[in-house]
Formats: sequence, structure tokens, C-alpha cells
Amino acid sequence: MAAPVAEAAARPEICVGALAVVEQAILMVRRGRGPAQGTWAVPGGRVEAGETLAEAVVRELAEETGLDGVCESLVGWAERIGPDYHYVIMDFRVTLLSDAEPVAGDDAAEARWVPLVEVADLALADGLAEFLHDHGILETFS
Repeated sequence: MAAPVAEAAARPEICVGALAVVEQAILMVRRGRGPAQGTWAVPGGRVEAGETLAEAVVRELAEETGLDGVCESLVGWAERIGPDYHYVIMDFRVTLLSDAEPVAGDDAAEARWVPLVEVADLALADGLAEFLHDHGILETFS
């Protein structure tokens, strides 16, 4: 049986992630707040009411990195459940519309390009290394 979840978070929330990989580097943000505060993740967050998944991906990308992009194909999904949250996260590939450098904003404390060979050395959000490996983005995560 699953652990009890606080009443306020009894229903899952739909979230999205933006996966941008360019020249063997991945766009990442260090979370400034929330359950994964202080860890590194791909840009993303909750889908707002009335917003499509693609619109949410583009909005979260811009809010957290200052970069504009186009939402492409679904890479995969993950589920994170904690004592007061339940997130279903849909991660999409994105194509960036410029080669500008990312600038942290909104929930992100830091935003930068991380060489793929260095990703496993970061303090990553739970399950991210395995997700990236399972979907062919990282060769190894140990």
C-alpha cells in the first residue's frame, strides 16, 4: 500500500519538462524551491489550467531559463510521490530558437548547459539520472 498523502495533494498534478540537448550538453536548472530544492533538473513545472502540454513546456522553458523554444516529441514520463505532493511529469524534447545563454528565473536558482559526461556528477533530482539513461540521453549514470 502506498504511503498516505496529505489531503491538499491527494490528486496528482500534471507537470512537464523541457529536454534540450545541443552539442553533447543538456540544459539544466538548479531548483530554487519546492520538493527538489537545491538539486539539478531539466527546466519544467506544473501545467496551468487551460494550457496544453506543449504550451506549458514552452512557458516553463522561458520562465526558468529565459530561452525560447519549440516543443517537440514526448521523450517519456515519470512519477514522483512525496508526503505532500504527487507529480506526473511528461518530458518533451525541445528545439531552441536561438543560441543565447540561459539565465535563471522563476523557480530556478541557476541555469546552465551541462556537458552530458558531467551530469552524473551533479546533485540531481530523484530519478533524473535513471530517466535520462533509460531514454538514451545519458550513456551511464554511476
